[in-house]
Amino acid sequence: MTVSELKSHLTEMNTVNFKLPNGNNIPSHFHITEVGLVTKHFIDCGGEIHQEKSANVQIWVASDFDHRLQPKGFLSILDISKKVFIDEDLKIEVEYQSETVGKYGLTIENGDFILTSTHTDCLAKDTCGIPGNKTLLNPLKLEVATNSCCAPGGGCC
Repeated sequence: MTVSELKSHLTEMNTVNFKLPNGNNIPSHFHITEVGLVTKHFIDCGGEIHQEKSANVQIWVASDFDHRLQPKGFLSILDISKKVFIDEDLKIEVEYQSETVGKYGLTIENGDFILTSTHTDCLAKDTCGIPGNKTLLNPLKLEVATNSCCAPGGGCC
């Protein structure tokens, strides 16, 4: 989800709810404590240089149980963030504290924002010698070469 998509969804909502990948709700008294521009400039294990930008939204839960962020308030926070994003419509990543600070993607389902799991990956698999995805073969559809010494009745076994 991008910043503009997030804003669009917020204009249609009466309440803001977040769910974790396991289906548990983030408590409704959460705070948005940061909205920022994250720039990652890095080199992969194959020596290639990469640069990625994202909009980071940090969710924090305090003990003020009577607090409830409304869609208008969230939109206001996002409007202020224009100072950092300029005119870029960046992909959203969400930080949320569980056992440690987790980094999540964001989608929407049935009117709730869903934090989606993110994963690491190697960007230089060819350089590192990591095999690509293997094609799975159906052994029932394999053809046997009739002129091979390893064919049934070929005498090699």
